Amino acid sequence: MARFNFEGGPPQLQDLVCPLTLTQNVVAWRWKIIILWHLSQRTRRFNELQRLLPRISKGILTRQLRELEEDGMVHREVYKEDPPKVEYSLTDLGKNFNSVLDAMKDLGTEFMKIKLEEHHNSTQNQQR
Repeated sequence: MARFNFEGGPPQLQDLVCPLTLTQNVVAWRWKIIILWHLSQRTRRFNELQRLLPRISKGILTRQLRELEEDGMVHREVYKEDPPKVEYSLTDLGKNFNSVLDAMKDLGTEFMKIKLEEHHNSTQNQQR
């Protein structure tokens, strides 16, 4: 779960009243934005998410999903089957974050174009 501190003096009050800080607390961990991105595409099972994120450990993925669930971004559906089936999807609150993910993707795409162009220009200058 995102760590909120609702006690104390002005620094903690800033965390409480700043919407950007609250949002950052929810998605700040390394994998959360990528998990939300994959869930924005469709409902996923745990093993599917683990395959999509090959460098994440099972424990970290479990913790990130639990925190996103506690923060109301992700819904965990357990089906009483043998073996048990668990699916993760975005809640309405999580779906509201899709516009942020789309904006981040657009900015990242633009950033990549600029960096590739800079690299291309640098390589051409070195060859001269």
